[in-house]
Amino acid sequence: MKDDKKHLFDDPKNIKYVLHILYVCCAILFILDFVIHRHVIHSWESLWGFYPIYGFVGCVILVLVATWMRKFLMRTEDYYDK
Repeated sequence: MKDDKKHLFDDPKNIKYVLHILYVCCAILFILDFVIHRHVIHSWESLWGFYPIYGFVGCVILVLVATWMRKFLMRTEDYYDK
């Protein structure tokens, strides 16, 4: 049975539209970072770009920990065939 139904993201025009919306949202958040006053607890939170850098470093650490955990959590290819 062949499924010829057209989905939302099959059209490249829709993908570009979603990307443009994400770019506009990022630009608005970037501008708001200079306008909105944040009540910081630690002094490093007031550094420019602290939260994006913090998020990036956190994601990198998660990937590295997951790679390390894979060494002892990974099963053999025929694990369920036994």
